[in-house]
Amino acid sequence: MPLSFVSHSAQETNDLGAYCAGFLQDGDVVLLTGDLGAGKTQFTQGVGHALGVSENIISPTFNILLIHEGKKHTLHHWDLYRIEHADELIDLDYFALISTDAISLVEWGDRFDDTSLDADLAIEFIWLSDQMRRIEIQALSMRGAHIIGALAGSNQVIDDE
Repeated sequence: MPLSFVSHSAQETNDLGAYCAGFLQDGDVVLLTGDLGAGKTQFTQGVGHALGVSENIISPTFNILLIHEGKKHTLHHWDLYRIEHADELIDLDYFALISTDAISLVEWGDRFDDTSLDADLAIEFIWLSDQMRRIEIQALSMRGAHIIGALAGSNQVIDDE
């Protein structure tokens, strides 16, 4: 069962990313889905900040992958928007790179229904209004179920529905 949160601002989306980062570890792969401007990069900025990334995190649309070295972990920030065919993931060495000592966040992770992206979590960002988003976190693996359980069992207060 997915966890569902409501974000009332870009800062709350950023804060949720920072909070979730505390439950991620090297090798975790998180798919980020939602329309343009829904909050995927904002969430990633929060994760990066919590991991100790000092540089500005932007969407890697034209680079496909940006690697950010943090004080705690390395962050692989993927953007599959411009990838047209699942075969291109092999050319990009996607599967080798996600198995490295890094946390991978994959924007537009829903582009390939017919391809397993070896992900642990899917996070969907849904527009509710100009400022509000519903953010739904769903497990895609046993590791993802563990992360969801830890998030759900945490004492941290998150504004959920």
